[in-house]
Amino acid sequence: AITQHDTIFVLAITGSVDSFNADPLTQCFAESISEGNVRLVADFSLVNYTSSAGLRSLLGTVKSCRVAGGDLRVAALQPQVQRVLEISGFTSILNIFPDVRHAVESFTEAA
Repeated sequence: AITQHDTIFVLAITGSVDSFNADPLTQCFAESISEGNVRLVADFSLVNYTSSAGLRSLLGTVKSCRVAGGDLRVAALQPQVQRVLEISGFTSILNIFPDVRHAVESFTEAA
């Protein structure tokens, strides 16, 4: 589900982000970016697993957003998903927030 907070788009993701659904997720992000929506928040509160395919989706999206002058912020990671991002070094690449509200507000603070 996608919700909008001013110029910030929040994508709520559920379940696992793996080789079965990473491509549709990447496509959803890419469509938002192509429409000029480059300030994105990925709500991971209901994501219980991510594979390397999910990491690739996040990496490609954050690069595309930043090139276009925006960013991808990740919110509400479950502990096991947080651990995958830490082990893979993604916590130094992505801006991660404890919840969607803080991620959305971070765009306002950075403006």
